[in-house]
Amino acid sequence: MQPATRGEKTLILETLASTAGHIRFSDLPLRPDVFTVGGFSLRWYSLAYIAGIVIGWWYLLRLLREPAAPMARRHADDLVFYATLGIILGGRLGYVLFYAPDMFANPLRVLRLWDGGMSFHGGVIGTSLGIMLFARNHGLNWLRVHDYVACCVPFGLFFGRLANFVNGELWGKPADVPWAIVFDRTVPFGVPEPARHPSQLYEAGLEGILLFAILWFAFWRTKARYEPGKLVGLFLLGYGLARFVVEFFREPDSHLREFAEATGLHMGQWLCVPMILGGLYLVLTAKHRRERVEPIAGTESVA
Repeated sequence: MQPATRGEKTLILETLASTAGHIRFSDLPLRPDVFTVGGFSLRWYSLAYIAGIVIGWWYLLRLLREPAAPMARRHADDLVFYATLGIILGGRLGYVLFYAPDMFANPLRVLRLWDGGMSFHGGVIGTSLGIMLFARNHGLNWLRVHDYVACCVPFGLFFGRLANFVNGELWGKPADVPWAIVFDRTVPFGVPEPARHPSQLYEAGLEGILLFAILWFAFWRTKARYEPGKLVGLFLLGYGLARFVVEFFREPDSHLREFAEATGLHMGQWLCVPMILGGLYLVLTAKHRRERVEPIAGTESVA
């Protein structure tokens, strides 16, 4: 091993100095596993998926109590099955296709969900296809069903990003802001760890809390739910913009760093472009799709 040059020594000292006073991730009482019994480990990431689905299902039932709901209570259980299947299959296949196409050379790796690797954009596509199939089988308006489901998705996004933080993954770029965190194993062994943006928490706040607040206001304080496509359009637009902005503070995946440098944007940002455009289209054209809404459950019609 070659001894460090004066410039390298200076960089090391500057990095160590810049991390002084910042929180170290290793000092936080966090670990990826909730508990381990024998060979079985329950991970926070798994609980995040379960919590997002269960709370989203509960909130969906609450939305369905309102006049002119696009489906009845009896449909909700079937919808959760279709949506969950779409999340898992779409999320995994989307990750392999967008972020790790080399896994197709070893198909068994694609099935190893416990090794991690899920794409939100792939999950959106899978869930959307599942909803369309569900709506077709039950004779429902697929776009209005999308509107109601979109209002529930921020729960899963919030818990998922918190799980990313607990796992110490998907960290941000080096930063010297007071709330920067020194994560573990972000640079080659022997190189001082820099303090970084906790981009997982940025996403939890924007994609989870803020996006939920926007959709809550649109559903409960406006007539958006009577304009097919408006709520799901707000979701696509809001998520796309939030993710696009946060990616500027987030470190790209190591195997996609060259792609980001060559194109000027991260893969996640490129995947958000069609979401932003599609969401904007749905929002701007929603009023033209408004019609007399006959409820699936209840007795009240809405003009």
